[in-house]
Amino acid sequence: MSAAPLNQPLAALPDAAGPTDVPLHVGLIMDGNRRWAKARGLPRALGHKAGVDAVRRTVQASADAGIGWLTLFAFSSENWQRSADEVRDLTGLLRIYLRREVGALAKNGVRLRVIGDRERFGPETASAIAAAEAATRDNSRLNLTVALSYGARAEIAQAAKAVAAEVAAGRLDLSAIDEAALGRHLSTVGMPDPDLIIRTSGEQRLSNFLLWQAAYAEFVFLDVLWPDFDATHLDQALGEYRRRVRRFGAGSG
Repeated sequence: MSAAPLNQPLAALPDAAGPTDVPLHVGLIMDGNRRWAKARGLPRALGHKAGVDAVRRTVQASADAGIGWLTLFAFSSENWQRSADEVRDLTGLLRIYLRREVGALAKNGVRLRVIGDRERFGPETASAIAAAEAATRDNSRLNLTVALSYGARAEIAQAAKAVAAEVAAGRLDLSAIDEAALGRHLSTVGMPDPDLIIRTSGEQRLSNFLLWQAAYAEFVFLDVLWPDFDATHLDQALGEYRRRVRRFGAGSG
């Protein structure tokens, strides 16, 4: 499948596309850690730890499958409403992942980016994120984006504020505001829109993930809890994607 230019406005998308091969960009909503732990009589923290193992498998499987961009929804802006103990467990696992995995990511050609409000995790974690991004910035085999303290509505609102500020400062004419103008201020600027979004755990909703970017994505919902997700499940989702005909609004006839 040929790749569309980065940040291509929706109006410029092709009218239709036949069955596709490998999606350029896959978004993944990782859901089910807590249910996985509860079903086994384990503490929540062990469910999240098992989820980190699934991330490791999925990054490798995505690179092996030839996926160029993988975006993982790891921690939503709404997740801060969870108990203090669970938030502490999650942020602790994040720091451990950054410390232990960055070497493997760099060695395997994976570039790491983080979108979302990283500063909310505190200066130590924000510094670790910046260091991991710097250590992997020259890699190109797989672009791994992790959404942390991320919410799509807040992202769009922030982009709208930035566009309004440009208009107020006289740097942008009101008549020049279009999808591309707003897209330049999204956290995903420079990234292709997702072709496929996968959600685990059997739930069928986006939960405030990449709402703008997912306008023409294909969706696959899998009845597997995230800690059990592996290359077989990824292949299942990719197989379903290959059977789709992407029309980009051109109709179903």
